Amino acid sequence: MAVVLEGGCRVSTLHEGDPRVFGSLKVWNQIGRAGGAEAISLRILEFGPGTSPRLRNRECDEVIYVHEGDCTVSIDGVAYEVGPETGVYLRPGQTLSVKNAGPDLVRFVSSQCPEETVEIADGFGAASSEQPSPIVRLSDRRALPTADRWYRVLVDDEIGSEQVTQFVGSIPPGRAPDHFHEYEEVLFILRGEGRMWAGDTNTPIGPGSCIYLPKRQIHCVENTGAGELRLLGVFYPAGSPAVRYEAADQG
Repeated sequence: MAVVLEGGCRVSTLHEGDPRVFGSLKVWNQIGRAGGAEAISLRILEFGPGTSPRLRNRECDEVIYVHEGDCTVSIDGVAYEVGPETGVYLRPGQTLSVKNAGPDLVRFVSSQCPEETVEIADGFGAASSEQPSPIVRLSDRRALPTADRWYRVLVDDEIGSEQVTQFVGSIPPGRAPDHFHEYEEVLFILRGEGRMWAGDTNTPIGPGSCIYLPKRQIHCVENTGAGELRLLGVFYPAGSPAVRYEAADQG
């Protein structure tokens, strides 16, 4: 069962609740308006072997992280080969389908701003050759230091999204000072063990933990292990992951 911490911070597991099923696709809605979020969402999408139904992104910015598996992603009929540690940006009005040619599942972590429901599309959206590539590999992005940690931005305005920022961050063992942001944020733990703190409340987190952080909620991710804790983060409105405010600054 999901854990709700101080201020509405919410922590759930990878497969919390029952998924919605669309052919070879299963969807777990872990964070959204139903759980207290204002605009941002976090969904787990798992694709079995075969080709998924074509999904339409209506009016939101959708950012996707390929967490597990190799597949072919088709955006408005244009195919891209993708694998783990890849960011994908789906513009408003575009369609997405996934071909999984292997025997194993393919897992995406998706965030929409604002949140939408799953919509099966009959046709394609309006593709444009002038748009930047929607595919960004983590290995191609520069690591930017901030204090004793680093982050790499995947999807931002350079890729075409002016509303949402998607990044991967690395946290060393220990606990950083409590802080807050002027945006709404979701986190997905990729590796490592730790605790999610919201004010004076906390709960354990590990690979697959899905976390919602309301705007201006004082929080901290503590790495309780001996190695790296790595997380995927998405926040709305867009900005820099390095910008944060200490708890003493909250008025």
